[in-house]
Amino acid sequence: MLIPPVKTLALLGLATAVANAAVVTYNWNITYVNTNPDGLMDRRVIGINGQFPPPAINVTLHDTLVINVMNQISEPTTLHAHGLFQTANNQMDGPSMVTQCPIPPGANFTYTIPIEQYGTYWIHGHNKGHYVDGLRAPLIIHNPAETYHYDEEYTLAFADWYHDEHSVLLDEYLSIFNPTGAEPVPKSALINQMLNTQFSFAPGKVYRLRIINMSALAMFHIHIDGHDMDIIEVDGVDVQRTTVKTFPISAAQRYSVLVTAKNTTTHNFLIHGDMDPEMFDTVPGTLQMNITGKIIYDAASPLAPEELIDWGEFDDAALLTPVVPMATTPADSQISLTASFQVMDDYINKATFNDITYVAPKVPTLYTAISMGNLSSDPQVYGTYAHPLVLKHNSWVEIIINNNDAGNHPFHLHGHLFQIVGRGDGVYDGSTPYTYFNTSNPLRRDTVLVPSLTNVAIRFQANNPGVWLFHCHIEWHLQAGLATTIIEAPEAMSGVLTVDRTHLEHCTDLGLPYSGNAAGNQGLDLTGQNVGPNLLPGKFTPKGIVALFFTVLSAVVGLATVIWYAQDDELVPSEEGKETK
Repeated sequence: MLIPPVKTLALLGLATAVANAAVVTYNWNITYVNTNPDGLMDRRVIGINGQFPPPAINVTLHDTLVINVMNQISEPTTLHAHGLFQTANNQMDGPSMVTQCPIPPGANFTYTIPIEQYGTYWIHGHNKGHYVDGLRAPLIIHNPAETYHYDEEYTLAFADWYHDEHSVLLDEYLSIFNPTGAEPVPKSALINQMLNTQFSFAPGKVYRLRIINMSALAMFHIHIDGHDMDIIEVDGVDVQRTTVKTFPISAAQRYSVLVTAKNTTTHNFLIHGDMDPEMFDTVPGTLQMNITGKIIYDAASPLAPEELIDWGEFDDAALLTPVVPMATTPADSQISLTASFQVMDDYINKATFNDITYVAPKVPTLYTAISMGNLSSDPQVYGTYAHPLVLKHNSWVEIIINNNDAGNHPFHLHGHLFQIVGRGDGVYDGSTPYTYFNTSNPLRRDTVLVPSLTNVAIRFQANNPGVWLFHCHIEWHLQAGLATTIIEAPEAMSGVLTVDRTHLEHCTDLGLPYSGNAAGNQGLDLTGQNVGPNLLPGKFTPKGIVALFFTVLSAVVGLATVIWYAQDDELVPSEEGKETK
């Protein structure tokens, strides 16, 4: 499919949206759609207004974005505008049971978002993994005074794709029969949630490509045959123009690159998105690891030969420098979060930060924060399993993320950009001073990849009162509990945040309390709170996990055999005249 330049798309999008001055309105009926985006299997997906893929959202800096949602699927759902600050607007951030009760089936909800930043973002479902089933779309915020000149622009949203619905795969993933925690491997990859995407180039023009990874798991390595790419934006932050042949993009990250078109039309060229096999426990022989789009100079011209590119090393924090400098400030507090996966006392492999697996509370955490008065600054009211971190208003906070797992993890902070101020090997234990780099103008972004068995230090100012989720953006890991809740300036929330009565009615419709502590009680009485699995006594080694798996498997097979024999109750006489089975 030939994609028109986004300047044309923006005009089409704004023409179909209801626009009044600086208010841009989209009416989104969230519906099921049957489709076959990868050409391999028809399946039910989640679309918008009976269409798939969902349309991109285009707005301009200082607009107000209004999304009128009608939930017409069979499960409660929410939307999250990924990367938006939502200053004084935390109630519109969207993660279910963090800032709102989900929207019940058949109900309406209006997201009203003042646009205070520009760049490349996306919007996606934030309840029960709905974005894995298709509820995801680019969200592009245009700047009338762009830092870099270009002639046209396109959006390329890379994503992995599954043939089974998320709920089916999640039951298989979080199972005693998956003791090693192997994530579901996708069946294919898509660009803009389809195959065969094409982008028209004219000789000599400069194109901005906005590249988004909307995957549940996959990381892509991007390159374009015959063309260099100049990185100019990272997660909404303009950076100094940096030329590369290839770069990786993890789940939830975004980059913009400038590409200068050839001066001739003798060949067309492929845009490559290569899935990184290190993200998958196994790579099925049937999985096509490469997804391509085409740059078309002349439909009659042949494709240029494909180039083999060495991915090499790519350190975003070392390579890229923000255009607008911002020196870091020494942290007022330091928080260490160690991510790991362990078989818990429910005998399922779960994810933990500091040995706590996230479990959503009975009351949305934001509603607890604004209803508990002076107790809102006490972490206990939010419940142990929401893993609350209470931050003082305007303080500078440093989080050291220790990845004590064999896999790579992209971590995302809602409501903020953070500065990447350090990287190291292993788990940082605090016994020695941390080694920082580039504190004069460190890279700022909202999603950072922490490679296996390494640590990353990030720093931000707690200047946005609200409740902000910090989590791994591999959707399977979020569902497994790899999240913590940041309670930012609770004493200031009531003065800046307003929750509309209709939001609370959704809680009532779902039988959920909307005030009180994590259990819906007053004070520190947490009787009845949602609780999660806890650590088993001692530690499981990899051999122990495998032994546990085969022990359970043997027990199940043995029990099944006994039942099978027991059901065969037909008796036959033996030669000795005795009855036998």
